[in-house]
Amino acid sequence: MKIVALCGAGIGTSEILRVNAVRALDRLGLDADVSASDVANVAVAAAGAQVILTSPELVGSIGRTNADIVVIQNYFDLDEIAAKLEAAIG
Repeated sequence: MKIVALCGAGIGTSEILRVNAVRALDRLGLDADVSASDVANVAVAAAGAQVILTSPELVGSIGRTNADIVVIQNYFDLDEIAAKLEAAIG
């Protein structure tokens, strides 16, 4: 499974989300390839992805995709991330 953590301009915020997504997946006992990307590179980064994790304000910037878009309100809340990943994957 391929998951992309997406932020607006740089890699900092998406890397935080990526690390916490990996932690959430570990809690769930699931394994996935989780990468970080910015909006400018989302088309390439999300090719073949099943899930895109992002903030509410970036949803409209993603464009056409076959991936499930999962909106994360708090990038540091492992419970939120785990619950939303489980719902998207499960």
